Amino acid sequence: MNAHKTIELPTALLRDSAQGSTWHSQIPDDKAMLRAAVELTRDIAVARPGIYWPDMIASALLGYAALAAAILVDNTAAAVLLGVVSSLALYRALLFIHELTHMHKDALPGFRFGWNLLVGIPMLIPSFMYEGVHTQHHARTRYGTIEDPEYLPLALMKPWSLPVFALTAILLPPALLIRSAILVPLGLLIPPLRTLVWERASALAINPQYRRRKPEGDFARMVFWQELGCSAWAIGILAASFAWGWRPLAIALGVVALTALLNQVRTLVAHLWENDGEAMTVTAQYLDSVNVPPPGFFAAMWAPVGLRYHALHHLLPSMPYHSLAEAHRRLMGHLAPGSTYGRASYSGLAPLLARLARSTMTAGRRR
Repeated sequence: MNAHKTIELPTALLRDSAQGSTWHSQIPDDKAMLRAAVELTRDIAVARPGIYWPDMIASALLGYAALAAAILVDNTAAAVLLGVVSSLALYRALLFIHELTHMHKDALPGFRFGWNLLVGIPMLIPSFMYEGVHTQHHARTRYGTIEDPEYLPLALMKPWSLPVFALTAILLPPALLIRSAILVPLGLLIPPLRTLVWERASALAINPQYRRRKPEGDFARMVFWQELGCSAWAIGILAASFAWGWRPLAIALGVVALTALLNQVRTLVAHLWENDGEAMTVTAQYLDSVNVPPPGFFAAMWAPVGLRYHALHHLLPSMPYHSLAEAHRRLMGHLAPGSTYGRASYSGLAPLLARLARSTMTAGRRR
């Protein structure tokens, strides 16, 4: 396995981050890698409905079945185990939102509607929260800059920022419930609140300076119906809890909190987070991103739906998740040992978290 824990570059390419720059902005594009990524994968670039639909539906149904069992069972240990199973299954189902953002509208007819109906609205995370947002993260001139909604220079921040970043995820479930059940309906009566909720609480973003633009056209109509569905569902959940007790809701919130925490930890290792705001080449973006290819077994659990190949995804954003493993195999076989492509591969979650923690401690000493 080609596992790399550091990226070694000539000293001449290194620049003092305290002066407002990093080595990323000086990495030229590896044109041979970029060309190979496109040419070697043309025949596997089509999304296959026979994989997407069964995977998404089975994940969602397993998640809901395990959640129902966790609520109904009397044994605490069994309830916890079922809650973990539910969280992992719903995590996989939720991450299809990432595929939706890159999928052509005609690629899988009905899949967006089906996902929102089965997963997005019940989980209060409709697809509009990611659509139109995540693609900005892939924009050539935005990645790693202040205009990137999904980037923070975590490796250059204080060490305590990492646990705070991860643990804030457990606040997401109650925040989503409050948003859909209270803030969105109130926004119909209070326009400034509606604007605030849209700009600051309607996108799956980690950049606190990101402000979302007002939706327009067909997208605005889609947002309306998804918001209506989420608000009706959230209000119904609260009404049912008042009538029949809060235990089911508390367990459901705990399961979703675990899902959110798992996703936040995955986010910590999706990139190296070493850019401090300058625009980067595509190759630099690739090297600031992470692949965790096999044989690691657990990566398929904490980075499902193709996200273990996150660096490769930044080379081929529209490649369907079920083709990424084959694309990786082809590129590794085609490109020479020690090529740029192999330098984005890492061995697992723990080494990546350790690397990030060391980076924050080093950055802290520089200040």
